[in-house]
Amino acid sequence: MPMTIDLKSLVRSIPDYPKPGIIFRDITSLIEDSEGFRHSVQRLADAHRDLGITKVAGIEARGFIFGAGVAISLGVGFVPVRKAGKLPGETIGQNYALEYGVDTIEIHADAVGPADCVLLIDDLIATGGTAVAAVNLLRRTGAKVPHAGFVIDLPDIGGMAKLKALDVAASALIAFEGH
Repeated sequence: MPMTIDLKSLVRSIPDYPKPGIIFRDITSLIEDSEGFRHSVQRLADAHRDLGITKVAGIEARGFIFGAGVAISLGVGFVPVRKAGKLPGETIGQNYALEYGVDTIEIHADAVGPADCVLLIDDLIATGGTAVAAVNLLRRTGAKVPHAGFVIDLPDIGGMAKLKALDVAASALIAFEGH
């Protein structure tokens, strides 16, 4: 694997999607590139190796893609953070605000607990709403959530600052300025 891969060049930018004025950062072009995908998962894992991580939690749906790979690389289990009603069995949920309304994410009630140190992974952080909700949900079990990793940060939107305010050391592999 090459030492340096320009991950930013592998992310497709789609203007005016899903609505005018938005530039959608599409990671499907990154994961379609075997070297870029492998490199991004490895960098996320390496950044969090030897930190006592016992579980990786990935946010539905693209966080599953990267989070599962990071969990395998770190040799730990994977916890899916899903939209409400998608997990069988007993779950616990966390509501969070959307631009127009409220949504809920869930995990299995027994997925993590006080003995766990959880790394939160997602493909992109923008407003931070879902990531903050995931941290709060995981912490309600007694688990520690000291770290979060993302492939893409949209720094002008401010999500990273919200995580850092919760004492979560958050980082991203690449950043795209603007909205």
